[in-house]
Amino acid sequence: MTVTQQRSAVAPARRGRRAGRRPGIGAKLLSLAVGLVLLGAAVALQTLHRGEGEITDPLTYTGGKGEIVDAKRFSVRLDSFVAAKSIKLGDQTIGTDNLFLIVNASAMSSLKPYHLAQPVLLTADGKKFAATDRVTETYTLAFRWVQPGLWTSGRFFFEVPPSELPGARVVFRLPSGFVVEPYQPEAEVDLGLDEEGARKLAASPQDVYSTDKK
Repeated sequence: MTVTQQRSAVAPARRGRRAGRRPGIGAKLLSLAVGLVLLGAAVALQTLHRGEGEITDPLTYTGGKGEIVDAKRFSVRLDSFVAAKSIKLGDQTIGTDNLFLIVNASAMSSLKPYHLAQPVLLTADGKKFAATDRVTETYTLAFRWVQPGLWTSGRFFFEVPPSELPGARVVFRLPSGFVVEPYQPEAEVDLGLDEEGARKLAASPQDVYSTDKK
């Protein structure tokens, strides 16, 4: 056998040993980096296709009248409510063709002092009634600082048609932009009014509700 023939016979065996080697650390790191890039791209694409409403929807914590609803940033308790035909604000009395709903509530913050925003009345069929602007904020709980570890009480005023009261809830929030985070907390409290309860409330409102009451 010639020397040339020996080299030809040995060469394939060496190539076979090289082909059987395991990938080095560098190759593993490269594969991991590529995988992370692809994963990041997939997450970014999923976020891009999410609707704006999904990103900005609040985190809603629910409860009923008299219950403490913990919305993490703050807690709220709807203590009572009454209906009235008119409201006395100092020397002024205002009336309505609908019904004034006066909500008495207490609130406490978790970490630092907050103001509550004016709440919204949410009806059974999804309508929203903002707190009436005919009663200035100084008469409401929104005007007062809500402190950590201390319950602060006050009132909110709505002007709504009596027909919207069955199944209504009051939604409490912090002022817009007060807490910068993707999902704003809110507390949704059921008034506990069915058809009969709403009818009784609307049938016997106070003639005049005075804000001088404590």
